[in-house]
Amino acid sequence: MKTTTPPSDVPLTVRRTGNAGLALFASIIVSFLAASSAPTPVYALYAARWHFSPITTTVVFGVYAVVVLAALLVLGRASGHLGSKPVLLTALALQAIAMVVFSEAGGVGALITGRVLQGIATGSALGALGAAMLDIDRERGTRANTIAPGLGSGVGALVSGLVVQYLPAPTHLVYLVFIGVFALQAAGVAVLPDTGDRAPGLRSSLVPELAVPRHLRAPLLTVAPVIFAVWSLGGFYGSLAPALAHELSGSGSAVIGGLGLFVLTVVSSATAVSLGRTPPRALMLCGITLLVVGSLVTLAAVGLSSFAGFFAGTFVSGVGFGAGFQGGMRTVVPLVAEHERAGVLSTVYVVCYLGMGLPAVIAGVLVVHGGGLAAATRDYAWFVVTLALMTLIALSRLKAPAAAGCQDGPPSLCVHGP
Repeated sequence: MKTTTPPSDVPLTVRRTGNAGLALFASIIVSFLAASSAPTPVYALYAARWHFSPITTTVVFGVYAVVVLAALLVLGRASGHLGSKPVLLTALALQAIAMVVFSEAGGVGALITGRVLQGIATGSALGALGAAMLDIDRERGTRANTIAPGLGSGVGALVSGLVVQYLPAPTHLVYLVFIGVFALQAAGVAVLPDTGDRAPGLRSSLVPELAVPRHLRAPLLTVAPVIFAVWSLGGFYGSLAPALAHELSGSGSAVIGGLGLFVLTVVSSATAVSLGRTPPRALMLCGITLLVVGSLVTLAAVGLSSFAGFFAGTFVSGVGFGAGFQGGMRTVVPLVAEHERAGVLSTVYVVCYLGMGLPAVIAGVLVVHGGGLAAATRDYAWFVVTLALMTLIALSRLKAPAAAGCQDGPPSLCVHGP
């Protein structure tokens, strides 16, 4: 599941594109995130065909998270120097190539190659897309930034599951559909106006900025555990949750395999929108509470082998995800000066994507070398609970920030995660 980066200098004259431009940019975010989650229901087919373990599944997933992070840090500001149109067209071309690699995959190496291409494309394009939507209309662009990532991740997993389950060529057709979507979007981008006003300094923009000013260290350290926790949930639901859903339901349906990620991400996005004006501290407390409750419900469901209980826990965790991430970002963002933004946000993204990839890989190892999938799920749930409680303790000691609410900071940060 992904956020959009808020670069301050995107040269594309998007205001002239109006509603059509906003819809196009939002659709690209949806399709990129949908394509990233499309392999989730297919992993079971790959594992059966190529006889690989859950470790391999989580590594393939984790590679994507690491590459997206690297691309965000290194290429996220390139559009301000190269122009948004070339960046977006290149990203769409890379996504299409990734789909070809997936559709013709003959082993794990091809899956990893496809994930690397997806990661580069997504990480390099999200900044330009997010800023472009804000330039068209700040309010509607903020809303699109909030909804599109989670909607894409969830819909991609569910639609992929439906295609795999009910249509022919399950490991080919879904990727061919995405190729068609990317081609249409590239045609739309190609006709957009581009100012050509490109700032110098491309080489310096490729150097990641990781810096947290002293006055921001306490707030950032306070919210870091819950940000890491909610993104680790996204990693779990994108890698191992399909196998768990199959085990609890006794069904091998690909739809069931993609349903968990769909519920988590769509509920999270809806929560971020509906609670957008809630004070950050209250939002954090709500998110922490529901993360703990959702994790405990999931623990009970695994212990009772309850399929319905698992999805009840997923729903509650989705609300906790949306509230926790939104509250964490809104605790920090209003305190960040414009000249501090790049360094602080780069640090936040490191926390997010490490949370998305690292725990999932460790869980894959535990499935194989520990007590199996159910035991690994229990360990994962307790891990999320521990991080949430750590945040609660730190939050009780943190003084209220000088400014509160996304209206005091860049609205593009008030977004859903994976």
